[in-house]
Amino acid sequence: MSDDDNSPISTPEARRLFAGLKSAPALVLAVSGGPDSVALMWLAARWRRSLARGPVLTVVTIDHGLRREAAREAREVKRLAAELGLPHRTLRWRGAKPTTGLPAAAREARYRLLAQAARAVGASHVLTAHTRDDQAETLLMRLLRGSGLAGLSAMASLSERDGIVLARPLLEVPKAQLIATLKRAGIGFADDPTNRDTAFTRPRLRALLPLLAAEGGDARTLVRLAARLARANAAVELLADGAERFLRLRDRGDASQVGVRSFEASAFAVLPEEVRLRLLLRAINALGHEGPAELGKVESLLAVLDQAIAASPRAGAKGRPALRQTLAGALISLAGGRIHIAPAPARRRQGG
Repeated sequence: MSDDDNSPISTPEARRLFAGLKSAPALVLAVSGGPDSVALMWLAARWRRSLARGPVLTVVTIDHGLRREAAREAREVKRLAAELGLPHRTLRWRGAKPTTGLPAAAREARYRLLAQAARAVGASHVLTAHTRDDQAETLLMRLLRGSGLAGLSAMASLSERDGIVLARPLLEVPKAQLIATLKRAGIGFADDPTNRDTAFTRPRLRALLPLLAAEGGDARTLVRLAARLARANAAVELLADGAERFLRLRDRGDASQVGVRSFEASAFAVLPEEVRLRLLLRAINALGHEGPAELGKVESLLAVLDQAIAASPRAGAKGRPALRQTLAGALISLAGGRIHIAPAPARRRQGG
């Protein structure tokens, strides 16, 4: 992209943004009416017109039912989509809204509805308009929550959700460039006041970014950090893959039962701590029915497990478990010198 954060996106730059999506059968564009998503729609439409053959584009707006203006904004998106020759659908998040955790619940509903829309039109991807600014804010939010290496990698340009690929082609583009692009094209956009509502964490962090930038921590620097952490996270994931293969080879015919994962405790104990943690997370999330497991709780479990193994390399060798604990719907035990992870028994209902 251009080094000038305030310059409109050129036609060659736009082509590079969407180049990897050319062979997709169909794409859903998530457009709320704000500047980022309207720019996504306008750039994608211009890119698609430049192709002799390419994916079918469908614009989808999610009305969360939280603001009166949302219905009017959806109609405005529909009008602009029609001018660009694109079909448009508005989907509504119906039902009761939570009194706490509203942003997270709204996000889950949005992605669920977008995935449904994608399947309905045969789209392989949903395109969202997350920008470099969003990536920087996401890193800060996860840093303050104490996320691990995977969380601090922030958003990926491509990820999978509900069988649909989420694509973020604008992830390296500053918001200012998108606004400059729309202004040059003479295209209006909506202003969502919740983006400035300091009752929520992200707007509060957004207000801090200019102060961080003055100290050298601007969005470009924060996004570079997230990319480096993502690179390190990918390397650790490969180590964890290798560790799983190593533990399977150590089994020597003592394979895990169906629906159960089992590791030789002494072999598990010599692996790096981060790798041991990831192996536990993978097994618990795969077999538990209350996941995903919280990182801090798995870290506490690993500490207890390490202590039990260190106390006796053949902990629980006589058949009585040296450790037995449930977490996120999974049962973790140490017996016979092995670590076992299995689905936990269903909890009894009160008064049943």
